[in-house]
Amino acid sequence: MQVNGERFLKDLHDLRAFGASGVGKGVVRPAYSEADINARDWLAGRMRDAGLEVRYDPVGSQWGLAEGTSLLIGSHTDSQPEGGWLDGALGVVMALELARAAREAGGPAVSVVNFQDEEGRFGVTTGSKIWAGQLPLDHADTLIDSAGTDLATARAAMAHLAGDFIDPARFSGFVECHIEQGPWLHESGEAIGAVTEIVGIRDMRITFEGEQNHAGTTPMHRRRDAFQALSNFNTALNDRLRNVVTPETVWTIGHVDLQPGAHSIVPGRATFSMQWRDRDTDRLRRIEAVIRDTATEVAEAQGMRLSFSELLGLEPVAMDAGLRAAIVEAAQKVAPDGWREMPSGALHDASNVAALMPAAMMFVPSIGGISHAFAEDTDEADLLCGLDVLAAALPALAAAHTG
Repeated sequence: MQVNGERFLKDLHDLRAFGASGVGKGVVRPAYSEADINARDWLAGRMRDAGLEVRYDPVGSQWGLAEGTSLLIGSHTDSQPEGGWLDGALGVVMALELARAAREAGGPAVSVVNFQDEEGRFGVTTGSKIWAGQLPLDHADTLIDSAGTDLATARAAMAHLAGDFIDPARFSGFVECHIEQGPWLHESGEAIGAVTEIVGIRDMRITFEGEQNHAGTTPMHRRRDAFQALSNFNTALNDRLRNVVTPETVWTIGHVDLQPGAHSIVPGRATFSMQWRDRDTDRLRRIEAVIRDTATEVAEAQGMRLSFSELLGLEPVAMDAGLRAAIVEAAQKVAPDGWREMPSGALHDASNVAALMPAAMMFVPSIGGISHAFAEDTDEADLLCGLDVLAAALPALAAAHTG
């Protein structure tokens, strides 16, 4: 089977024209936007040219289906509000090229999927989560984006395309190629990452409530400043987690809401997001305990009222050993000793699809470890290497769970 690298790269560059930001190779293609729907329409034409049957499910996920039982490959083409050209799109276009090449060579049957709203306009990995039965559609329809639009309204823009959900039983397994979105492959000079597992995630909001007061007349020793509580919490947390975490563990305060949010008022309330990720479920639990204990101690020391929101999250998901072995074997052939096995610190559709069928992931490098930004990029030689690895692995991937 011979893949066509030039055709693959042209499709990838043509796709980034939909929602092009005007800044480098960046794209603005949020789920259900005009650019997103136009991109899917363009891809539908490319899928038909490849001999695939084009279908859309009720959420708007796009399918290019081969006849009979097939290996499912893909990702997503929606973007962050300010996104890069490869996040998700690489996996869909690579799947398209593999499906074309396999059909031309009479090789294993490959179907293509382009999941909707992976980037979380209405949650996290919305389209694949609904397909996997982990989020009921009627509940998902009530989810609201940052502008106050609900999912039911947004997906109405694709209602004329929507059909039934695709039966997962027609697929032998799922493979997703993605940019790493981190620095490890780029810094090591390695070309391929065979993903061992997708890390678990925990997310909640914490609120410190002190006393709102005048910023010019309230002496420092009399203040119950909610932001100072947040600042002290962050400093203490970073110190206390040292003996709990590993170099791969990450934690983030990504959103802070100070009330009332005025220059001349001591903030009386600070509500902030607290998210942490790790591959080990027990470590996720221990980190939670440190977070809660630290927040409680800070609140008591500074005279704050403290509250926690509901804890949300996903468990770590191991990738299928058979599919991963096929990727590793092909990586060693195509890029000898230029690959590694590694976890994914980001969430991906594969974590949901793994509930339905054997699933695996493969990474290619991200230049500088940059993603979710207009500056996101990958050397074209690395893109082509990733294509060659999956092409070499395809017979073993297709045979891993059939018969």
